[in-house]
Amino acid sequence: MRLLASLFAFLIAVAPAHAQRLDPVQVEDRFQQLQQAITLLTGQIEQLQFRNQQLQQRLDKMQTDYEFRLEQLEKGGARPGGPAPGAAPTARPAAPPPQPGVAAAPPAAAPGGAAAEQVYHDAFKLLQDGDYAGAERGFRTFVQRNPQHVLAGNAQYWLGETFYARRDFQNALNAFAEGYKTYRASPKGPDNLLKLGITLSAMGRKQDSCAMFARFNQDYPRATDLQKRRVDQERQKNQCG
Repeated sequence: MRLLASLFAFLIAVAPAHAQRLDPVQVEDRFQQLQQAITLLTGQIEQLQFRNQQLQQRLDKMQTDYEFRLEQLEKGGARPGGPAPGAAPTARPAAPPPQPGVAAAPPAAAPGGAAAEQVYHDAFKLLQDGDYAGAERGFRTFVQRNPQHVLAGNAQYWLGETFYARRDFQNALNAFAEGYKTYRASPKGPDNLLKLGITLSAMGRKQDSCAMFARFNQDYPRATDLQKRRVDQERQKNQCG
């Protein structure tokens, strides 16, 4: 996050001098584009962190399993991957025969497995490519099918971003509000509240926008420095008291 903040400060510092003479609308558009780029970079970092966490968990599990098997060998117990010496193999209960005319039920899918995560990553790739309608469908599908997944709060936030990027502020407002309400404690909770206020501002609802920004420090005292700076910038921009 500090790297993104430094990047933002650097880009502002090296902006061409003639940019100061640009029309205010052009300056605002460039600022919004820069913020959108930082937002997508943040999302990429979050994906890498999540995948790194998954790999670390797998390595920890492998290490624990290896140490357990090694301990059993040292004690003269079971061989790795095999039954204990002299132990009779455990018979598995036979599966009941299928009833005539009744189709066998498919195996139950593990909740929030690799398939679910692939839907999330595919949707984020579409968002990066500018296919906002496709990203919307992907994130919506993910949240509907995996409301308790560790990435559900992230997916709800990016769903709102697909609308905001298309200036569909009403649907963006609904998506960010749902993210703040349902996934308040998720890593994307602060971003949902921040973008909720920004969307209200874009809709001309300045008073409601300021009310959202006023709740930020109270709800998220441990938010990142970058998020807090964004809130301060938006408060100044909207002349919040």
